[in-house]
Amino acid sequence: MRVDVIALVVSSRHAYEGRPQDGPRPDPEPTDRASIELRAGLGIVGDRYYAQSIHKNAAVTLIDAAALDEVQEKLGLPAPLDPRLTRRNIVLRGFPIDELAAHRSADGTRVAGRQFVLDSGDGPVTFQANRPANPCAWMDEVLAPGAMKALRGRGGIRATPLTSGVLRLGPAELSLLD
Repeated sequence: MRVDVIALVVSSRHAYEGRPQDGPRPDPEPTDRASIELRAGLGIVGDRYYAQSIHKNAAVTLIDAAALDEVQEKLGLPAPLDPRLTRRNIVLRGFPIDELAAHRSADGTRVAGRQFVLDSGDGPVTFQANRPANPCAWMDEVLAPGAMKALRGRGGIRATPLTSGVLRLGPAELSLLD
């Protein structure tokens, strides 16, 4: 199915550390990217989580831009929210990405996250969706008061790249593998 990659974020260090009311730390360089390079099992080249074994299952984060549209509407905000402020690496429009996360079924059984492929024109990149990327108190500070609660269940997913490749801003194809 067709989706749009509307933002790509790569940050070499954490900006959201400490107390949210103290504000984010400045990034040493701009975080916006027109393209990103992903490496299988390692993450995004140049990102703070790249090749960090503790973050193997959370090396790449994705969010659905529609979730931010809903937050804007729910909170009655006058302007669209900047999706880059969520610090999710890949912002997509056109697919409910949260549905791919690992979860518990009604009987408590663990259901693995789904595998999916994104291709923005430079070849396919396969991902394993893992756990949800739950929103934190920083969302109230950087997006708008009440954003953390409004994003519950829609904060995106954490994923592992299973293949290497490049993703670019613009139109892309998303395919489910399982």
